[in-house]
Amino acid sequence: MTDRYIDSNQRMSQAVVHGNTVYLAGQVAADASAGMRGQTEQILQGIDQMLARAGTDKSHLLSATIWVTDMAEFAEMNAAWDAWVVDGRPPVRACVESRLAKPEWKVEIMVIAALQET
Repeated sequence: MTDRYIDSNQRMSQAVVHGNTVYLAGQVAADASAGMRGQTEQILQGIDQMLARAGTDKSHLLSATIWVTDMAEFAEMNAAWDAWVVDGRPPVRACVESRLAKPEWKVEIMVIAALQET
């Protein structure tokens, strides 16, 4: 079995494919001036792109971990998430309040997905 590393540097990879599983690093918004919903939408678009590069898509999500900086904005994050997640195929999920690496980031999302069957 050969592991595949995507967008790697000395510190980390943005994605790793191991066997039939894709592990994404925590994803954050490129435009941190957006609000919670806008940052979440950016992140989910980036997750779509990274999953496609790895050979899968959001319909194969297994797990998601979400960090938000303020639970008072939890509903805004969920509005973006609910519009994005595939009906009938939601992954297991955890969401916690946390301080993120940069103060302008409001949300970070990390997912695990299965590869599409060929």
